[in-house]
Amino acid sequence: MTNAIEMLGISKVFPGVVANDNVNLLVKQGEIHVLLGENGAGKSTLMSMLFGLYEPDGGVIKIWGEEVKIRNPNDATALRIGMVHQHFKLVHNFTVTENIVLGMEPRGGMGNIDLHSAEERVAELSQMYGLAVDPKAKIENITVGMQQRVEILKILYRNADILIFDEPTAVLTPQEIDELLAIFQLLKAEGKTILFITHKLREIKAVADRCTVLRRGIYIDTVNVSEVTESELAEKMVGRAVTFRITKKPAQPGDVVLKIEDLTVIGAKGTPAVSGLSLDVRAGEIVGIAGVDGNGQSELVSAIAGLLPVHSGRVVLQGNDISKDSIRKRNESGLGLVPEDRHKHGLVLDFRVDENLILKNFRKPPYSNSIGFLQFPAIVKHAEALIGDYDIRAGNGPATIAKSMSGGNQQKIIIAREIDLSPRLLIVSQPTRGLDVGAIEYIHRRIVEERDKGRAVLLISFELDEILGLCDRIAAISKGQVVGILPVEEADERRIGAMMGGVASKGAAYA
Repeated sequence: MTNAIEMLGISKVFPGVVANDNVNLLVKQGEIHVLLGENGAGKSTLMSMLFGLYEPDGGVIKIWGEEVKIRNPNDATALRIGMVHQHFKLVHNFTVTENIVLGMEPRGGMGNIDLHSAEERVAELSQMYGLAVDPKAKIENITVGMQQRVEILKILYRNADILIFDEPTAVLTPQEIDELLAIFQLLKAEGKTILFITHKLREIKAVADRCTVLRRGIYIDTVNVSEVTESELAEKMVGRAVTFRITKKPAQPGDVVLKIEDLTVIGAKGTPAVSGLSLDVRAGEIVGIAGVDGNGQSELVSAIAGLLPVHSGRVVLQGNDISKDSIRKRNESGLGLVPEDRHKHGLVLDFRVDENLILKNFRKPPYSNSIGFLQFPAIVKHAEALIGDYDIRAGNGPATIAKSMSGGNQQKIIIAREIDLSPRLLIVSQPTRGLDVGAIEYIHRRIVEERDKGRAVLLISFELDEILGLCDRIAAISKGQVVGILPVEEADERRIGAMMGGVASKGAAYA
């Protein structure tokens, strides 16, 4: 079979880090090929060179057997290469069609943009590939999964034959992931070549033909996916055996740390996103919120953390009503938060790693002196310790700018900062989204350690395996209400899944 892509001896160096070191990648025409590696392994850098966002420092790129120079994305588009980025490149107040044709708008007889013919073409492509996108819908009014379909249509509209996806399932619900993998199979059947980055081994086994593994910027192996197990893939990626099973001793719950009483929160549409919800979380236990995305989880977390106002009801932390407290006061009262959106609520992307690691305690010694001046030696020393403890891949050490780092390493910064503060209540929302299996294993262990130290942990995750593996009690949420609460010993995917759909389960407790 002809090779659609040959990247031979590719190297790329940034200040303080070798991102790719003499990497080889061969992708056959019409296959689904996965690029697998830990956070910071150089996967996105390699794909960025294939799409013209960076130029390699060394090596050769061949497309359909011919050596090419890809200096910018226009060169890549001319070679019929398209890329869907991890963080979508969409104009939110434009329609689907306006986003898809942006930069190559069709013109009518008078030179005006012919939006009608563009909408017809988008509708045709949408139907052809089973994408079910409304050409006239505004981006701000559609789901994240639908926005990703718009990104796919953007590259299909430009006649791409080679489709690159960077962490395409990182922000999708389980149902949307299944739908995307089905779309991949359809694209493959149409003769497209698909190359995508993922950390999720199940997805690789479900849809990929071959897989190339990178580790710390170095090529490790290319394997036929049907011939390897998930454990073998994980070991190639991390360089050691990985334990998928979460080991923990039985919980020893103490006093109630968080008490939510009849809470109602108004969502963005002006209607209750959380409606009369009650829930307790005790010291020394992990309580999980299981639910399909969009059923009030985000609004619940925002109301506890102070990002959204409480319409009615109460949020009580260690016996004190914090419903109207400022965010800073809640933090000082012992609330830690790993937010769902790390860019919007977790980091200042233009700040350095060391600055992000003290966002919540920079006013306190040893990071500030008595008259409020920052003490940079202490700040740097603190960052160096956490970078080592949490294996944060920061090419320039504490001085690394957060936005220059991979999504997984950005997540590690947040988790390191929040756990380091030893909060009485730790809220973790999608804590392992975008992390590789080695990092997930480590983060899970740290969360369990916090429980064992007597912290109360509230976990929100769309990954049922994560909920079932980590939690001591599981609260299923549907339409902003708790449908039921089960001890983990009585829970399984089928029972929790039914409760997530709004079906009460016999024997389940209610808060």
